[in-house]
Amino acid sequence: MKRCLSVLTALAALAFPGGASAEGKVKIGMIVTLSGPPAVLGGQIRDGFALAVKKLGGKLGGLDADIVVVDDQLKPDIAVTKVKGLLERDHVDFVVGPVFSNILQAIEKPVTASSAFLISPNAGTSNFAGKQCNANFFVTSYQNDQVHEVLGKYAQDKGYKSAFLLAPNYQAGRDALDGFKKQFKGRIADEVYTPLGQLDFSAELAKIAADKPDAVFTFMPGGMGVNLVKQYAQAGLKTIPFLSAFTTDESTLPAQKDAAVGDLGGANWAPDMDNPQSKAFVAAYEAAYGAVPATYAMQAYDTAMLIDSAIRTAGGKLSDRDALRAALKKGDFVSLRGGFKFSTNHYPIQDFYLTKVAKRADGKYETEIVERVFKDYGDSYAKDCPLK
Repeated sequence: MKRCLSVLTALAALAFPGGASAEGKVKIGMIVTLSGPPAVLGGQIRDGFALAVKKLGGKLGGLDADIVVVDDQLKPDIAVTKVKGLLERDHVDFVVGPVFSNILQAIEKPVTASSAFLISPNAGTSNFAGKQCNANFFVTSYQNDQVHEVLGKYAQDKGYKSAFLLAPNYQAGRDALDGFKKQFKGRIADEVYTPLGQLDFSAELAKIAADKPDAVFTFMPGGMGVNLVKQYAQAGLKTIPFLSAFTTDESTLPAQKDAAVGDLGGANWAPDMDNPQSKAFVAAYEAAYGAVPATYAMQAYDTAMLIDSAIRTAGGKLSDRDALRAALKKGDFVSLRGGFKFSTNHYPIQDFYLTKVAKRADGKYETEIVERVFKDYGDSYAKDCPLK
């Protein structure tokens, strides 16, 4: 345990060099997964946020930024303990995180019931988008279903008659398949849920080979996606279109390499996004970390910019929660993805794109935009949210 804490302290020091002054500072608690195969996702969030803070001169809203990074280890009970430490020991003003939806469901209540705001740069479950929406909870990514709807619409428009669906058995996995089915009206050959963290897909691939669907749709983030894509290619199944979201992206492509080239995905952004702020971000991220940023990093960068804009709008008064909340809701910052605004449930209204995995001239891999599928798209759960 002492060794783990030392490693995390070192990571935090590297990501957020220097310290804030004793007064006139804002305290950020970041809770992300930094253990095991999914650690690359948490690392992208940590690094994307750090890059924004660096650009802002180590400040957020003009206040010195003091950031504490903790690892939830992808375990809800540990996440609750860690987030309570951020709230009760570190007295943070904002909690940023997590990566995974099961962790979000565990920490949402303790954070929103405190004096801190919870801002998720990734997880966006359906339950908190609807009746359980909360005035102190904001999402800078998406509602989980939306990205997967892109692939459902693509499959429907292509005229596929059947699809095999595969996802981990937790809230984001269920949201993913629900999102696909909202748009795809063909036959579901099979709908398979695997344990979260599963790395051997031989049984599922055998089912796909036997069912012979027109397409496969899956959501397998992190190390799960790395193994699935490799095993899919090795099983000789590449003749069946492989549609996914967060399975082949910049967090997994360095390991998947050519096995993923040509695979289609859905996203709210890609590294080849054609706007000045995004181009500058991608160049700065690659220079700083030697890797191509994924949406995780982009959304974390935007989260820092959102917090910066809110504190400035509130005149730096962190104690004025009403003013901060109103400023957060305005979303008055320049998003790397271009158009961005919050719906009444504090989830974004934004564009979504069909993407394709490509190998760049420099040998690195990235996702690239094929076409825009949804414009200014809000989630279907906002109508059930009582917030105005």
